[in-house]
Order: sequence, then C-alpha cells, then structure tokens
Amino acid sequence: MFQDNLSKRIEINPKIMLGKPVIKGTRIPVEIILRKLSQNISIDKILQDYPHLTREDIQAALEYAAESVHGEEIHLLRAVK
Repeated sequence: MFQDNLSKRIEINPKIMLGKPVIKGTRIPVEIILRKLSQNISIDKILQDYPHLTREDIQAALEYAAESVHGEEIHLLRAVK
C-alpha cells in the first residue's frame, strides 16, 4: 500500500520542476509541502493555499520524505583536536 500510494501521488519527471518530486498532476514540489509543515503551517492552511492538494497528497509527501531518509546511512566522524 505504501509504495502504491507514493506512485499514485508523487511524480518525478525531468520535464517538470527539473525532476524534483512533485504532487502528481501539479507543479507543487514535495519540498514546499515539507517546508510549510516544518514552519508549523497547518494542513488546513496548506490546503487553503493550494486548493488542488488533498490531505492524501500531504500524507504522501510525508511518506516520501520518510522513505527518502529510511535507507540513508550516517557516518559520524570524530573531531580532530
């Protein structure tokens, strides 16, 4: 279901927004949605500002972000004194 939701709602196309992930059928980048949420802008306000979006689109943006960092490896470097 997770991947199915992403493929239905998130699109990556080099001809749209230089290949940034966007909500399918729009030019609204996933990044914009995530930035607004990180600035404590409510989902209702985002939906008001972007009437083409749905709650499911916003959820898909969050799922995309979580999936993007899921497999990421972090290597801590020791500070050199």
